[in-house]
Amino acid sequence: MTIRRPLDGMLVLDLGQIYNGPYCGLQLAFMGARVLKIEPPEGDVVRRRKREVEPYPLVMLNSNKESVVLDFKQPRGKELFLALVEQADVLIENFAAGVMDRLGLGYEVLSKLNPRLVYGGSSGFGLDGPYRDLAAMDVTIQAMSGITNATGDADGPPTKAGAAVCDFLAGIHLCAGILGALVQRERTGKGQRVEVAMHEAGAISIASALGAVMDGDKNVPDRTGNRHPALAMAPYNTYRCSDGYVAIFTSAERHWVSMCEMLGREDWLANPELATTPGRAKNMAMIDDMVGAWTITKTKDEVLALLNTARVPCAPVKTAREVAYDPHLEARGFWVDVDHPRRGKTRVPISPIRLHTGGKSEIKRPAPTLGQHTDAVLGELLGLNADELTRLRSDEVTVPVTERKKK
Repeated sequence: MTIRRPLDGMLVLDLGQIYNGPYCGLQLAFMGARVLKIEPPEGDVVRRRKREVEPYPLVMLNSNKESVVLDFKQPRGKELFLALVEQADVLIENFAAGVMDRLGLGYEVLSKLNPRLVYGGSSGFGLDGPYRDLAAMDVTIQAMSGITNATGDADGPPTKAGAAVCDFLAGIHLCAGILGALVQRERTGKGQRVEVAMHEAGAISIASALGAVMDGDKNVPDRTGNRHPALAMAPYNTYRCSDGYVAIFTSAERHWVSMCEMLGREDWLANPELATTPGRAKNMAMIDDMVGAWTITKTKDEVLALLNTARVPCAPVKTAREVAYDPHLEARGFWVDVDHPRRGKTRVPISPIRLHTGGKSEIKRPAPTLGQHTDAVLGELLGLNADELTRLRSDEVTVPVTERKKK
């Protein structure tokens, strides 16, 4: 077999649900792995949000995968799964800690069956510790990892981030861990367990606030709105324009000098109170007022053009609709139109990971409908004939809930 992409020829069993596990599986699929999305008869939790058509997040996160329905509550369903495990290179799951063990399908069982298996698991808080058995979703992990407390206005309540940051942070950490384990397997011949806790992946992201705590700063603020988390830089905020908002950030002395020169405000440069980063931080409110008085007279595009010319970090605050049709993402080929069997023409993203010598990311098949590839996969990989596949369906081992006949 010709290896064109890094994971060509590898088989991944993706038991992932919602965003965390499926995002990991998506990246492995873009790198060439054959990814089987193993689903219970009722389907992925996200799939259940709509019965008449696949919800967009599911379509977005499951390109290049094949859907196989197996009922783990039935002995025959477990037998089929274990037979697939024997052939697999990687398994992905993001169930609560202990769920796979209770099913009799935990790492100890699977690794004895297939010592080369790389078992990637991501739970809320990890496999040990006092929080191990706490229920975990992105919103609760944001709360526990400090993200919620760090988000929102200074005089407002803690606010969750609008994005599912912990799910996706954990998913990409899990992908990195699996790739590392595959490299080690090439050297040792042995697979291993890879563990990622969403809690730990989220805690890393409040680096600025943690830095202030670790440095011994007193009165570290909980929330700073759109200002710097440690209130250590200015200007660093979002500023109103005539048609929306822009984010401006002067992280280096040259940014401040360049912005003042571009605005013709030599008086700002001459002000000794604003001559240093700590000095500007102490006068944050005054600087925000001065910068805001300028941006309100301009459009977002005008501010962007002027500050970009001055090499000052600046960006328009974009809506989800603007992101979906962003000209830069269009030019980069990030969005691809696919023909989904139930949704029709649908725009989905390719992988942000661009391997310039590892084959271009492409979508060879849209996200599957529930159980779309069950018979084909079980026939090809396990050698089941038509009669055996029919018997499985009669026993409802491989039949989606939506297709089951009322008894």
